[in-house]
Amino acid sequence: MKRLIITALLLSFAAGASVGCAAILEGDTLLERPHMTTSNEKPPDEQIEVSNYEELISAILDLISEHESSGQLIINNYDGENVQTDVARARREIMFDHPVGAYAVAEITGVVTRIVSYFEVDIGIEYKRTRQQIDSIVNVSTLRYLRTELLSVMSDYRDEVVFRTTLQITEEDIVGFVEETYYQNPRRIVILPVTVVETFPLRGEDRIFELHLGYADRASILRKNGENLALYVRRNALLAVGDNDAEILLSLVENLVAASLYDAGAARAISVHGAQNWTVTAHGALANGRAVGEGFAMAFKALCDELGFECHVVLGYLNGMIHAWNIVSLNEEYYHIDVAMCDLNGIETAFLKTDLDFIGRYTWDMESTERCNGTLTYEDIVGPEDPEDPEELEDDGDEGGPGNPGEGTGEAPNQPGGETAGTEVDSGEQTESATENSNEDTTER
Repeated sequence: MKRLIITALLLSFAAGASVGCAAILEGDTLLERPHMTTSNEKPPDEQIEVSNYEELISAILDLISEHESSGQLIINNYDGENVQTDVARARREIMFDHPVGAYAVAEITGVVTRIVSYFEVDIGIEYKRTRQQIDSIVNVSTLRYLRTELLSVMSDYRDEVVFRTTLQITEEDIVGFVEETYYQNPRRIVILPVTVVETFPLRGEDRIFELHLGYADRASILRKNGENLALYVRRNALLAVGDNDAEILLSLVENLVAASLYDAGAARAISVHGAQNWTVTAHGALANGRAVGEGFAMAFKALCDELGFECHVVLGYLNGMIHAWNIVSLNEEYYHIDVAMCDLNGIETAFLKTDLDFIGRYTWDMESTERCNGTLTYEDIVGPEDPEDPEELEDDGDEGGPGNPGEGTGEAPNQPGGETAGTEVDSGEQTESATENSNEDTTER
């Protein structure tokens, strides 16, 4: 068991005689060491000289920054009440209140000895972090710089990063920044890591955050997948054609639907956004050719980013089942595009849709997303369909009239439904709500 040994031998000289005496600090152990008669010489130049409490703290922290296991301090003309008490106080402050000490140090011992006119303090330090780990601490002063560093770490698939900052943020904030960085950069980060955050110390304005980032595959594999993804994004972006932005976006959706299949089995197994499953990634959709809603959304954002379109991934629910899609900007207006549902039910059912089109079946955080109220429609881009043969219309009677399933003519409610967690939207079965409401598009579960 480690223990702190604070040794103090305070000597008073009277008529040539010496007497050693020191009070035992509460919770500390006093260990006397024999007094050695020494001449009243000036302390050696190589020793560290301090004269007040602030310099005492700074000198010990300097030893820690150099990962020294020991060091000797010389205290001359000390501007403090009691050297022994202040050494014990400095130990506690550094180990439990200072970011670097709380992060890196397992134990500090101090031996205080008075040598006639000055004090020698022998410091011993045991570490729980390597010098490399201490040197790798990144000082962060702004959220922008923090996000920049996260992007660099995550795109290189490092499993650990340590930040020191005075920003008033929490462990939950850090996890949120990791997720934001991933969903905003699908071209550079192929999969979302599992993130665990430790804080040193637990409280205070100045703290260190140690992030442990867990991945299902080795960093070398993830980097290779990242290189492959970049190639697929460029190739698919080059395939987009059109005379205007609306036609180019439609072309991106058509090509993505043609290149990837909806993975119903994976959809049934996934219950959280960002699961470490390739079907929820842009790589799964573009390189592997199989994806669920989140994978389609990440791939579509990657393609939009490549071509310079403003595009966001929306994490929400469809008919109570976990799902993801996109919001895009087109001609200074915003629209929903759900590529997965374009794949399952036809592009016209989920391309360039407004909030009103989605409310009722889709649920998402509307406070953190742009309002989608654009006026352009799929039909405006592709033009009217060829008129059917009048004789066929007469033969069909009323069976093809408005209000039948698949035409989406019903008006959506004004408020979204409850956010009920569930698995990713699956294919192959029509939902009960879609069956009962005959004027909504057929939605696959």
